[in-house]
Amino acid sequence: MSFVLQPWQLLVVIVSAWMTKLQQELIDYVLTENQVLKEKLGGKRILLNDDQRRRLAVKGKALGRKRLQEIGTLFTPDTILRWHRQLVAQKWDCSKRRKFPGRPRTSQEVVSANKLIGKAISMPDAVSSILCTLINVFKAAKPTGSWAHR
Repeated sequence: MSFVLQPWQLLVVIVSAWMTKLQQELIDYVLTENQVLKEKLGGKRILLNDDQRRRLAVKGKALGRKRLQEIGTLFTPDTILRWHRQLVAQKWDCSKRRKFPGRPRTSQEVVSANKLIGKAISMPDAVSSILCTLINVFKAAKPTGSWAHR
């Protein structure tokens, strides 16, 4: 059984080969342009803003370390992949979920109970009435804040 190409199949093969050649020519031009820029800059440091780093990091991650080394980029593959890791870390640091840093606020019931205890220490004869008030306050208080589940 022999395989015979149909005319439309031959046309598709020719067009795809032509497009591949054009893409390779574009890639070669961009690589040469990068080499010229590297020579022009010499050993000077290139400063990028956050948006430029982000764009390079996303494209560089898609290519991978080996391909970045093959094409000889302006920045080392380790630098580009480090930028990507930092972007991911910034995205998932959960800073938007945090309301405020530090320990949760003390509830108003506890603050008022502490004031009553302070008064009770200064007046020993009123200790029993204050203790009864405190017990009622803590019975009525409902847990609040992030510590409520414990």
